[in-house]
Amino acid sequence: MSEITELADKLKTEGEKFIGFFSELNESQWQQEVYTEGEMWTILNVLSHFVTSERGLVKLFEQIRQGGAGAADDFSIDRYNASQQAKTKDLSPVELLEQYKEVRANSVAWVSGLKDEELEIKGRHPFLGETVLREMVKMLYIHNQLHYRDLKKSLK
Repeated sequence: MSEITELADKLKTEGEKFIGFFSELNESQWQQEVYTEGEMWTILNVLSHFVTSERGLVKLFEQIRQGGAGAADDFSIDRYNASQQAKTKDLSPVELLEQYKEVRANSVAWVSGLKDEELEIKGRHPFLGETVLREMVKMLYIHNQLHYRDLKKSLK
């Protein structure tokens, strides 16, 4: 199995895991607090973050694939996240989950369309800094796994 196929399959299976998790939540669980430092985030906010961060990152990855530098030196993750939360604040869990399904399907398709040598293209990731597309793609699912651990803790 090629590395591209492995990465795309990992994104697909991890996405399915999260869709299953979010699909089983009841109405009150969506409002469960997950993070309380700085801006308070509920489970709904975390799903919104999954949608908006992945959508933005795949656009950034494509820009890097096309020869761009990647994230600006002065890019602020906190500022970006706050602006994206504001944009999605009126969406329901069902609407956000549908967007997540679409965003993840688009990510899987984008990764599937890469050539092996493109995994070596370097650019600036907002969190990882200067690295190759391979590591950026892996971070898509690792990022969600880290938040998932916190989501599970918040429900105990």
